[in-house]
Amino acid sequence: MKISMPTKWKLGAIACLFFCLSAPRLQAAMRIDPARVRELAQMLPAQPVGVGRPITDRAAWDNLRRHRAFASLVNRAEALAREPVPALPEELYLDYSRTGNRTRCERVLSARTSRIASLTMAECLEDQGRFIQPLAKAIEAVCSERTWVYPAHDGKLDNFYGRRIDIDLRASAVGWELATVDYLLGDKLPAATRRLIRANVGRRVLQPFRDMVLGRRPELWWMRVRQNWNAVCLSGVVGSALALENSPDERAWFVAAGEKYIRFFLSGFTPDGYCSEGIGYWNYGFGHFLLMSEAIRQATSGGLDLLADPAALQPALYSLRTEILNGIYPSIADCHPGSRPDPQFVRFICARFGLRPPHARGGEFVSPSGGLVHALLFSFLPRPLPRVPETARLPDTKLRTWFEDGGVLICRPTPGSETQFAVALKGGNNDENHNHNDVGSFSVVAGSSMVICDPGGEVYTARTFSAHRYDSKVINSYGHAVPVVAGQLQRTGKDAKAAVLRTDFQDGRDTLALDIRSAYAVPQLKKLERTFTFRRAEPASLTVRDRVRFTEPESFEEALITWGTCRKVSRDELEITDDKGAVGVKIDSGGLPFNIHDEIINENVPTPKKPRRIGIGLAHPVKDATITLRITPR
Repeated sequence: MKISMPTKWKLGAIACLFFCLSAPRLQAAMRIDPARVRELAQMLPAQPVGVGRPITDRAAWDNLRRHRAFASLVNRAEALAREPVPALPEELYLDYSRTGNRTRCERVLSARTSRIASLTMAECLEDQGRFIQPLAKAIEAVCSERTWVYPAHDGKLDNFYGRRIDIDLRASAVGWELATVDYLLGDKLPAATRRLIRANVGRRVLQPFRDMVLGRRPELWWMRVRQNWNAVCLSGVVGSALALENSPDERAWFVAAGEKYIRFFLSGFTPDGYCSEGIGYWNYGFGHFLLMSEAIRQATSGGLDLLADPAALQPALYSLRTEILNGIYPSIADCHPGSRPDPQFVRFICARFGLRPPHARGGEFVSPSGGLVHALLFSFLPRPLPRVPETARLPDTKLRTWFEDGGVLICRPTPGSETQFAVALKGGNNDENHNHNDVGSFSVVAGSSMVICDPGGEVYTARTFSAHRYDSKVINSYGHAVPVVAGQLQRTGKDAKAAVLRTDFQDGRDTLALDIRSAYAVPQLKKLERTFTFRRAEPASLTVRDRVRFTEPESFEEALITWGTCRKVSRDELEITDDKGAVGVKIDSGGLPFNIHDEIINENVPTPKKPRRIGIGLAHPVKDATITLRITPR
């Protein structure tokens, strides 16, 4: 079967996305209310305040040193102190611009900054001065980098060659980490190192942000974007200012700016809290929102609590609502399969909203992982945490989660059922954050395996965020459990969407019917309705029924995606097995002959096994057909 993708699909929305990633936005400056700045300044202390406790608070650090989670940190720091700072030759930074490979340079950049966190925490734990010199060398190395911007975010090398100073995910994070080092160690650091930190964080993070907000230079695209970049970059900027800026008025200005711009991030969630970027990016984006909001709350002594904003409630609850079964979460869009909500974020949200933590997610906040800011903010959380006044109740039963606005339904077995069988069903549209063309796709969990899967994202390269994004068979619809219609894959864009025709949720059975015709640019296609029926009453099953009608005979093919293996049991029955789970698939084509073909999707993916596509194609073109797949646990 020949699969075609009209050029306009590939060059439309994705060309626009690529431009957004590389160009500033010509927006009118957002006015920061001077009265609000004065109000916030009254809430802030006279001196800068960062996350954690300064090294001079020996009682706090001695108590942390006795904690088992920090038992091996000093030994790790000793090993790092004996090693040189990883080299960052210019050729390595330029690797991405020449080859499109992100991994090689980003691995070294991560190693350079992560050693700063380890050495800082070790020095605070010991307070003997023996980690100060290797820490100062590590800081000097990072501050000598031509740019703090990731190579993948510097496509034209404007930052590398000094033509621009932009703020990206890494620059903002490095700024907050270094500002936190200065806050924690203070005069224990050499004076030259403190000057270096202040000069670099000011030049690379604080001043560019101030210039953009005041209209002295165009805004970068992320300042008004409705996804993770906004929260990640804002948290680094505001956190840096809180820890470094001497004047309460200056700190208050950055907090006020963060308070205004973070509204764009929160508006990126649907009203029911669905995160189209997936659980991994929820950890990253909403996690940084939590870090920023808690840093501000502590700095203002509770005067400003962004988590108490009603707009943050449903996005916070997303992490508590998305488990499919047995610790398995949807791998929709660019999500890394196997991703789960960060347990510290989940515990924090439950504590703030007065909710019971989910099964196996209790325990303590104390941990040295996640970077300096993350580790110390949670390890030194004040107790007890204040309750958010908003009354938080999960809107679901244990049987299902229905993100009506996001178009995603998760169906689970009856609690206590011996049959461990659950599904995630996706409607939505093809213009979502980190979008895949996947309208109408589904995943099936049997036992402790996602046997029929969404393959998640590919390993990021230059192609991933370019006009060629949808060349990838794990990003376009070929790598998802959706039909191929008249030889066409799904198109990209907001007009490719699932219209909900019917929902019927009962204790024993859930039904979701979708019209997915708009996802295909096929003029001859007059009807394509996909109906999911999940039966949790024994015998458990998922039935996927497609009704298709054309004005003239056309080809039609179903697809199932798995990381496992497929065995043909009979002419119309398959068995799909993946590690700790298996399902049977009964095919009913209404008597029409069909062919089955099985192929590995040969894309660069982060999973141990490449996904496998099982195509179930009608042998001859049809004008009208109904195909039913009945999937049962084995």
